[in-house]
Amino acid sequence: MQENHAVTQVAIADLIARRWSPRAIDPDQPVSREHLLALLEAARWAPSCFGDQPWRYLVWDRFRDPAGWQQAFECLAEGNQAWVKNAPILALAVAAPNFGHNGQPNRWAQYDTGAASENLCLQAMALGLVAHQMGGFDPEAAKTRFNIPADHAGMAMIAIGHPGPVELLPAALAEKELAPRRRKPLEQWAFEGHWGQSVQG
Repeated sequence: MQENHAVTQVAIADLIARRWSPRAIDPDQPVSREHLLALLEAARWAPSCFGDQPWRYLVWDRFRDPAGWQQAFECLAEGNQAWVKNAPILALAVAAPNFGHNGQPNRWAQYDTGAASENLCLQAMALGLVAHQMGGFDPEAAKTRFNIPADHAGMAMIAIGHPGPVELLPAALAEKELAPRRRKPLEQWAFEGHWGQSVQG
């Protein structure tokens, strides 16, 4: 896998520094069922309010169910389709709106679903897989096509597969793939004591 390590202000865990969202995916190599279940198991062990686990994942495997995969693929924005066409697995992260134990609204459901998806992405990195989350999809089309309950929120589509050569990508995306990763510095968003007062080392 092409490496694109984060250049951090202070040292962090290697797995987190190595995690990124490549687009170059090998179109010919399936994801094993063992690896797919490991990704979902990692999501299962994410933290959640009351341990409610409000996340749901719909998964499509191009090698096992090409018609279903194609239906999911067609929910993606055109810009994402240009590279996701190579991904053997598509997954949709969905947040259930109410707590299971009392049926009351769970305002942390989307937050917790994000935590589960990050666990999935970190597990993918540990296995040498690509996992790239996308907001560019039509959640209403997905609800209609796959019978998702109307009150559930489609949060992100995730393309999963084995890394492939950058040459598989269109030129503009290949350029993004090779560009250094950037983040806002800590002092712009990490505050201490008062809003806007940067955390000091």
